Amino acid sequence: MAFFLRTSVLTRHLKKSFLQNKRNSGYVVLIPEIGEDSDKNVLLTENGLPEFNDITIEKCIAAISKLSLDYESGVKQIEESCSDCKNAFVEIFQPLEKLDNQLELTWGVAKTLYLGNSSLMPTASYIQIHQRAYKARSTKFNSVPIYNAAINEKNRLKQLTDEEQRLLDKYILEGKLNGLDIKGVKREKLDNILNLLQKERQLFRDKVKMATNIFSSFISDEQLSKELPESLTKVMSINNNASKGPWKITLQPHIFEPFMQYCPDRSLRWNTWQAHVQRCSGYGNKDLETSTHVAQIRKYRAEQAKMLGFETYADMSMETKMAGSVENVYKCLDKLLENARPLQDIELESLQDFAKERGFDGKLEHWDIPYWQRKQKWSLYNYDEDKIRQYFPLPRVITSLFNLCSTLFKIQIVERSNVHTWHKDVKFYDVYDETGNTPIAGFFLDPYARQNEKIRIYDDAGWHVSIRNKCALMSTDPLSALIFNFQAPSEGQQSLLSFKEVGVLFQRFGHALRHLLTKATYSEVAGLSNVEWDAADVCGQVMTHWLFDPHTIRAISGHYNTEEPLPEEIIQNLQNVRSHMAGYNLCRELYLSRLDLELYSNTTFWRDLVKELWPKYHALPFDKYDSHLLSLTKIFSEEWGAAYYCHLWSKMIAADIYSAFEEARAGDQDVIAIGKRYRESFLAVGGACQPSELFRRFRGRDPSPQALLHNLGLSNQKKLEE
Repeated sequence: MAFFLRTSVLTRHLKKSFLQNKRNSGYVVLIPEIGEDSDKNVLLTENGLPEFNDITIEKCIAAISKLSLDYESGVKQIEESCSDCKNAFVEIFQPLEKLDNQLELTWGVAKTLYLGNSSLMPTASYIQIHQRAYKARSTKFNSVPIYNAAINEKNRLKQLTDEEQRLLDKYILEGKLNGLDIKGVKREKLDNILNLLQKERQLFRDKVKMATNIFSSFISDEQLSKELPESLTKVMSINNNASKGPWKITLQPHIFEPFMQYCPDRSLRWNTWQAHVQRCSGYGNKDLETSTHVAQIRKYRAEQAKMLGFETYADMSMETKMAGSVENVYKCLDKLLENARPLQDIELESLQDFAKERGFDGKLEHWDIPYWQRKQKWSLYNYDEDKIRQYFPLPRVITSLFNLCSTLFKIQIVERSNVHTWHKDVKFYDVYDETGNTPIAGFFLDPYARQNEKIRIYDDAGWHVSIRNKCALMSTDPLSALIFNFQAPSEGQQSLLSFKEVGVLFQRFGHALRHLLTKATYSEVAGLSNVEWDAADVCGQVMTHWLFDPHTIRAISGHYNTEEPLPEEIIQNLQNVRSHMAGYNLCRELYLSRLDLELYSNTTFWRDLVKELWPKYHALPFDKYDSHLLSLTKIFSEEWGAAYYCHLWSKMIAADIYSAFEEARAGDQDVIAIGKRYRESFLAVGGACQPSELFRRFRGRDPSPQALLHNLGLSNQKKLEE
C-alpha cells in the first residue's frame, strides 16, 4: 500500500504504455535471473549517491536481478527462523530492513532515471525492472510465517511505541488484505476472483483508451484558431505549427480541457463535450461499451471483500484510510455539500447574467460552463495566467521557497556541486538542520521539460521519487528526486512559471519534506511510507496554502525583467480567484466522491445511482445520454475504487492544519512555534503514527471541514447570498 502512494500515477502510466512501447521501443530487455557477485552496489559512487552519469540499463538490470534474488532468499531464511522467534523486531524486522535498504535504493535510481531521461531508460526496460522489484518486495507481505510472527509479537508485548505498533499493524494489515489466513479451496477461489478482476480492469482500461483516441474533429478556420492560446494551437496543429492548420480536436486531457475553456464556437464545444461524456456508452461503437465491465468489477470486488471478512468493498477500503469508516466520510461530504450546493445556484445565475451581457442569448449548458467561467474570472479579477507568468521566474521562486522552509522548519537547503546527475540542468541539494554540520537528507531537482526525454502525464505535472528511505539500522538518510516539466530558459530569458505551476512546485516540495525530514527508525514506516491514502497528500497541500499569504507572494514574485513584485491588485485577488465558482467545482468533486463510495457499498445499477445522486449535487439537469461513469478509470481500472474522496479529505486536513498558522498570525502569536510543532508531528513522524493522532497532537482536537470552507469562500453563506 505504501509503495502505491508514492507511485500511483506512474504505475497507471506504465500499465497504459507497456504494450505500445513493447512495439515501438526498438527492443525489450529481458531480466536474467543472475546478478553480480559483489556486495557493492554498482550504481553508487563512493559518497553514497547514485552515479547517474555512468548508469546503464544493463547495470540497473544486473543490480535489480541480484538484489531481487537476494531479497527472496533473505525472506525465506527469515521465514525459517519465525517458528522459534523470541524477538520479532530483532530477528525479523531488522533483517527485513537490511534487505529493503538496497532493493529500494536501486529501484528508486531506476525510477528516477526513467522519469528524468527515458531515452536512457526506455519504458519497456523500466517496466520489467519495476515488476521484478515489486515481485521481490511483495514476498514479505505474502509470507504466512512473517504475518503470524507479527500477530504473536503484538500479543506478546504489552507496551509498544507508536512506531513499533504501526510497524506490526502494517504487516498484519497487509497480510489480512492479501488473504494470508485463507487456505485450501477458499484460497483458490479468492485467487481466481482476483485474476478475473484484473482482467476486467484491463479490459476497461483498454476500451477507455481506445474510445478516447478514436474521436477527432478538425478546425480549418484561422480566425477561430486565433481565439485559442498559442500553446494549445501548437499541440492541436497536425503540422506542430501554432499558426498553421488544420487543427485537430481530441479528447486527450491536455487538449480537451483548455479547448472547452477557450473555444468560442458553441457547436464545437457541444460536439466535443458529448463525445467526451458518451465514451464507452455503446451509443456509438458497441464494441467499446464498458457497462458490463463496470458490473463485473463491482461484483468481483464485493466478493473479494466478503472473503476477506468485510461487509462491502467500501468497508475494506477504509482499512487503509484515516477517515476510518464510510459513515465518517459521508458526514464530511454532507457538511461540505450543505454549504457548497446553495452557492452553486448563485454562481450559475451570476454566470448566466455575465454571458447574457456579452451577447449570449441561450441558457447555459454543461458545455458552456468552462468557456464562460474562464471569461468571467478574467473580467472580474484581471486574471491572466500568461501575464502572471512574467512575475514568477523559477530561480526566484525556488530561492523563496527554500527561505520559507528555512524560516518555518529551521532547516538549511544548500546546493552541492560535483554530484553526478542525469542531465546538466539537474542540481543536488543537501538538507541541514540546527543539530549539526552533517546533512540529514538530500534531493535532486530536475525542473525543465525536455522533448523526447522526460515522461509527461497531463494530470500530474510533477514527480516526487523517494529514492531512499531513512533507515536507522543501516545509517542511511533520506534521498529524493523532484522532477518537473517547467518551461526551459530560452534566449537569455529565465524559466517563467504560471501561478498554477508555482502551486505544483510548492505542493511537490511539501510532499517531499515529509520524506526528507522524517525521524522514524524503521524505513517501512518512515516519511511517506505507511501513510494512509487520504492523508498522503496533506503535507503537499499545506505548503500550497502559503501561496495565498500576501507576504509570501510578495517574497516569491518579481518581474523577470524589472523585478517589480506582482501588482497588489492581483495579490489581493488571488483568494477571489481560488473561490471563483468554488461551489460549482466542489459539488462536482463531492458528487464523484459519493458516487464512488455508493458504487462499492451496494448493488444498485450504476445509471440508477447516477440519476439518484445527480440532482443533489448539480444545478444543471442531467443529460440522458451522459455516461461519464463508464470512462472513469480512476475508480475502476486504477487503485482509487472507494477512495476517490481521498483528494478532498487531504485538502480538508491540510486546510485545518494551515489554519493554525493563520490563527497565530491573527492573534499576534509565534508562527515559528507552529512551524516547529508541525515539523515535529506531521513531517518528522510520517507513517510511524496514526494521522488522526498526529492531527490531535498538532491541533488539540479532531479535524473539521470549516477551514476548507473558509478557504473556498463558502463559510459565510448569508453574506454570499447578499
